[in-house]
Amino acid sequence: MTTEPVTATVPEGGAQPGPDGRLRCPWGTAPEDYAAYHDTEWGRPVHGDDALYERLCLEGFQSGLSWLTILRKRTAFRAAFADFHIPAVARFTEDDERRLLADSGIVRNRAKISAALNNARVAAEWGPGELDRLVWLYAPDPAARRAPRTTAEVPGSTPESTALAKELKKRGFRFVGPTTVYALMQACGLVNDHLAECWCR
Repeated sequence: MTTEPVTATVPEGGAQPGPDGRLRCPWGTAPEDYAAYHDTEWGRPVHGDDALYERLCLEGFQSGLSWLTILRKRTAFRAAFADFHIPAVARFTEDDERRLLADSGIVRNRAKISAALNNARVAAEWGPGELDRLVWLYAPDPAARRAPRTTAEVPGSTPESTALAKELKKRGFRFVGPTTVYALMQACGLVNDHLAECWCR
């Protein structure tokens, strides 16, 4: 079926037509990297300890930067961090930390790198599936959430992300504030923040 271009006026901050005419969340229309990530990954359920550890690390590295920067460096991050396999990263040494700080393919921030290594060491002490279960325990009831119509209606954090951040910190995780954790919840499908008229919703 051919999709006709959308020509109707859209509200400020509302879903915007992409090059193919489909309505998307404004940030997901361009560039192509964002559009692909928006259409195929963002907001879709993610499970698995390593997968969630990776997303948590990348959201932490994104803090203060554009997500596009992280997205374009993701392949390099995976190579540098042993595909974010928790037991492997937990065995990283001081030499590995120096290697990471010298790796121009990733974000070379000492505090963020230190937090990523610390968090792997914490998670490596947990049983299989424990990180997955903990994170998903804080997913809110989707029926209690109204679909946002504009980006202004999308929160930066929620009571659930604040509670999860608090629990992660209590268990020894670092660089996991409520905003970072909420970004994880959005990216990994714990919440659906695609706008009401976005075709991905």
